[in-house]
Amino acid sequence: MSEAEDFARLMRELKERGGLSYGVLARRLHTSTSTLHRYCNGEALPVEFAVLDRFARACGASAAEAVDLHRAWLLADARRRAGTAAAEPSRAWGEPGAAVPEPVPAGAGWESDPAGAGGESDPAVPAVVVGSVGRAAAGAGARSSWYRRRAVVVAAAGLAAGAAAVALLAVTGPDRGAPHTGPAPGPGADAGTRGAGGSAAAATPPAPGSPPADPATGPAQPAAPAGGGATEPAPDSAPPPVPAPGRAPAVPLKASVRPHVWAAGCDHAYLSERGPGSVAPPPVQADAAAWATAQRAVHAGSQIVEVTLHGAGGGTVVLEGLEVRVVARRTPPAWNVYQMSQGCGGGLTPAVFAVNLDAPRPLARPVAGNDAGNRLPAPAFPMRVSADEPVVLRVEAATTGCDCDWSLDLRWTSPAGSGTLRVDDGGRPLRTSASTGRPVYGYALEQGRWAR
Repeated sequence: MSEAEDFARLMRELKERGGLSYGVLARRLHTSTSTLHRYCNGEALPVEFAVLDRFARACGASAAEAVDLHRAWLLADARRRAGTAAAEPSRAWGEPGAAVPEPVPAGAGWESDPAGAGGESDPAVPAVVVGSVGRAAAGAGARSSWYRRRAVVVAAAGLAAGAAAVALLAVTGPDRGAPHTGPAPGPGADAGTRGAGGSAAAATPPAPGSPPADPATGPAQPAAPAGGGATEPAPDSAPPPVPAPGRAPAVPLKASVRPHVWAAGCDHAYLSERGPGSVAPPPVQADAAAWATAQRAVHAGSQIVEVTLHGAGGGTVVLEGLEVRVVARRTPPAWNVYQMSQGCGGGLTPAVFAVNLDAPRPLARPVAGNDAGNRLPAPAFPMRVSADEPVVLRVEAATTGCDCDWSLDLRWTSPAGSGTLRVDDGGRPLRTSASTGRPVYGYALEQGRWAR
């Protein structure tokens, strides 16, 4: 069995055990179904290991299985590179158009040429790669020795780049995303780039070759910047640069947060400790934030938050998931409820992420919508965001038992790294309080006052 066939066999076994279709896996890997099918049939080989790292996670591979898949890819990639080099025309050094051999750095652990041809020295690589590349080089015949050296050096570089990805998988487990270098910042913390009404907190995986982060003390070395390079570099690329100590990487997203969104643009309620004679008439939705601040009012029973996201760079950012953080729970205050409308509605119920703040561990649950009898599909991750293709997320949180302070953490990944974007109310937690059993007032337009 060839190296490519062995690699394809491992992919098929992981896919069958994971129980996911080609279509589902292709969406999670951000590739096409036909391309993934060719990988599993041995008709094509991924250019870099990053797509296979995501494939292993999606299929629930263990750390050992991910290492086996990585090793098989290295062997197949080395065979492909050796075959490409063998197909190139060989020219004697000094002839017109002859390629100039690249210098090979010296270092510890160097051994003789694994192909045993020419008596020249080549750098030693792990035995599994040496055996594969050596056999390929021996079968190439009259190929010049510098071609063999280039194949081995590139294969070794691929091994080093892929080892970083496997190390991350071993730390985080197969079912989780890329690790963060530290916890998300608390409310009001300086978290890097902030959007209007929201704050952003970024974290990137450790630079290749650096030790994993300590959950208690943070990363052992500065993290790679958001624009510095791919998460797993290609086998023949250089590692991303490291920013100066103390400088946080930029978040590749711009967020605009609207924490005062009313159902159908008119239906909402607020709690206020003031009596009806001291509360201003209800505003239009556009002025709701200023009105609530002036009346010292909080959302009653439910709150709709709308987040519009744009890519901040030239590439595409993938949104991976949404996590809910309830930072405080209090007894709901005995305040009055003020309805913004006596009744309104429309034929459109947008699809949302519904959040039950009373749950011990609240989740953002996708819920389908309705447009005049036509079903609107529930939102689903992953989603793609770029400067030209924005994404709007709508979250509806509800409570019947607490006065809750809460926020959202949006997990993202890009070619430069991964991290989280904090969604809150301008650096403060969002606040929603239960209102069951409280006096309810509506505004009587004909009388110009609040009435029960």
